[in-house]
Amino acid sequence: MAGGDLQIVNIVPRFFLRFLAAGALGLMLGGCALSIPRTFSGEQAFQLATEFLQFGPRVSGTEADRKAGDWILKKLKQDGWTVATDDGTYRNTPVRNLIGRKGQGPITLLGAHYDSRRCADQPDGGCSAPVLGADDGASGVVVLLELARVLDLDWSRHQVWLVFFDAEDNGDLDGWNWIVGSRQFAMLVKNQLASGIDFRAMVLLDMVADNDQQFYWEGNSDPALRQEIWATAGDLGYGKEFIPSLRYTMLDDHIPFRDLGIPSVDIIDFDYPYWHTTGDTLDKISAASLERIGRMIEVWLEKGG
Repeated sequence: MAGGDLQIVNIVPRFFLRFLAAGALGLMLGGCALSIPRTFSGEQAFQLATEFLQFGPRVSGTEADRKAGDWILKKLKQDGWTVATDDGTYRNTPVRNLIGRKGQGPITLLGAHYDSRRCADQPDGGCSAPVLGADDGASGVVVLLELARVLDLDWSRHQVWLVFFDAEDNGDLDGWNWIVGSRQFAMLVKNQLASGIDFRAMVLLDMVADNDQQFYWEGNSDPALRQEIWATAGDLGYGKEFIPSLRYTMLDDHIPFRDLGIPSVDIIDFDYPYWHTTGDTLDKISAASLERIGRMIEVWLEKGG
């Protein structure tokens, strides 16, 4: 596999200060500077989705997939993340995972796939057209990108990797396997683990912005980490959307990391009628749904997740 081991680097945290001066009310603040917190914005994430989907279906190995990946890397760089790629080949097709890294210390890995399925084979099979993948792919991508903009952590104590997997979504088509990109990336993580690097958790975001948002526990997820994340959602008033009850057991991009012994959770809303259809378009997701999932992850991380 090309790409090799990632080098862990220290990133200087960026602080955004706004200086408030005396105004019409005559408020004198002298030289006082206040740190302005940034909070996850569903509207901003939705705007990112609008931009991302302009690349069209992102079938692995295509020009659209490459351009979409370049766009993700550009956004990460703009927000001060160190970027890398993990390049490989599967069935004569280029596979490129994208990584944004920040901080130092034990690693929390947040993942989403950015490719989309090349055949809309639901509900009746066939291969009429590729899938745009607004919810199934783009939603997780834009949540990670908005988190890249707003996360407020002590970067001397936290390390976060944002990983965008390629080649997730063509399983059972022409002999392809599922989760090809994450299996490839897990080989790199395995080498990191062997060298003593500590991965404390892996959280996967897949199909997260359905207008009718319902997240049930997933059966291949770590029970303790799953409970912790759903409790955070409940504390934020999202108990209607985050239901602490088991419904599905999924083969998804968290599995290769679970198999390495890393506590891993799949946050997925699989009750989605447009899965693997040409109807998986921008109008099927919402800013409100993006804000719930993004704000929950933001709070979970900032309280020590």
